[in-house]
Amino acid sequence: MPGSDTDLTSGPVAELAAILRVDNPALDVRAARIDGGGRTEPNGIRAVLADAAARRPAGIPCAVVVPLIATPNPAVVRRLREAVAASDVNVIISGFINSNALIAEALHIRLAEAGLARADRVRMFSIVTAADGIIIATVGGSDAATAANVTSVLLAARLALPVIPASLDSVPSLQEGVMRLKEMGVNRMAIAPCFIGPEASHTDIEAISVEAECAAPLGAHGNIAKLAAMTYGQAISQLEFPGEQA
Repeated sequence: MPGSDTDLTSGPVAELAAILRVDNPALDVRAARIDGGGRTEPNGIRAVLADAAARRPAGIPCAVVVPLIATPNPAVVRRLREAVAASDVNVIISGFINSNALIAEALHIRLAEAGLARADRVRMFSIVTAADGIIIATVGGSDAATAANVTSVLLAARLALPVIPASLDSVPSLQEGVMRLKEMGVNRMAIAPCFIGPEASHTDIEAISVEAECAAPLGAHGNIAKLAAMTYGQAISQLEFPGEQA
């Protein structure tokens, strides 16, 4: 996870790790910080990777590193690659966690939990109770907002409402998203944070609450754990181990 102050003992990161351990008992699941701490900081990625390397045979990747981000985030991925390179350990860095359908479902559920949409238990479609337009808030620059376009379409289909993406750290900005929805005739809008949590700053989260009613971040939603496991599986499927025939 990004952030030198990310708590790995509680909150969404710890909860996701716990879910992954229960669902995948054969895997050694570790949580690590990208920023802060060197080889002696037990929760720093370099220390975690060094320990993993000591437990694995030489010559093969000792771990698959799955970045806990729900949309593309070039800055985080760059810092992750730099930290892994500094560790001088043979690992695989997977792609970021994403599946537009599963993310849209998780956003829908978070909105429902906040009382901003009600889920139909049979069809998983919603009858809106408190909002008539939704902004999907992303972090990670314009790439993240662009990637959320498909998620927006799928969430709009579930809610039968206008849904648009906006960025907390780039364009289109959250304020631009608010104006767009107002131009569409939306009188009461809600914001669905499309991030797990630690990758957004406290300033970002405060900015959201100023603009409109807001659901909780994705956090340790079951779909995020599922996507993390899928991302790991995809990375493993591309490995070739010594002795295997091409």
